[in-house]
Amino acid sequence: MNSERRPLDRTDLALLAALAKNARASNKELAALVGLAPSSCLERVRRLVRDGVIRGFSAEIDRSALGFELEAMMAVRLRQHTRDHFEAFRRYAAELPEVLAVYHMAGENDFLLHILARDAQHLRDLAIDRFISREEVGHIETSLVFEHLRGRGASFESADRRNDA
Repeated sequence: MNSERRPLDRTDLALLAALAKNARASNKELAALVGLAPSSCLERVRRLVRDGVIRGFSAEIDRSALGFELEAMMAVRLRQHTRDHFEAFRRYAAELPEVLAVYHMAGENDFLLHILARDAQHLRDLAIDRFISREEVGHIETSLVFEHLRGRGASFESADRRNDA
């Protein structure tokens, strides 16, 4: 995050909202949506990337096409709360191909992992072989995800009001 970035204005927020809906929108489409010349729009998007406001562009992939039929959330509690255990587990979990996201949490659990598995046996094997067996891990709790809907994303309207204050 760039601590010296300038505040986002309404046009920046409109660009972010448009890209959150469709990261593949062309520069020409984006420019028309926000009322800018294509060259100005391109420069704004490049600045948002350079400043770290836009961290990347991604594709939403049908996971079942890759052979993953189950999604789960796994809550992980560390055995001891040391920096070494925290860093070791964080690095380890982020590198596993079945882990979509690693969330460091406050509260009873230390981490929440979003996991993909081919089937129930694969999920069981992950839990036993990849997590419970880890020296840092004291406890896990796994919940199946029945449905995953994508939300609207950040509230660009509330960010706009914040910048007007």
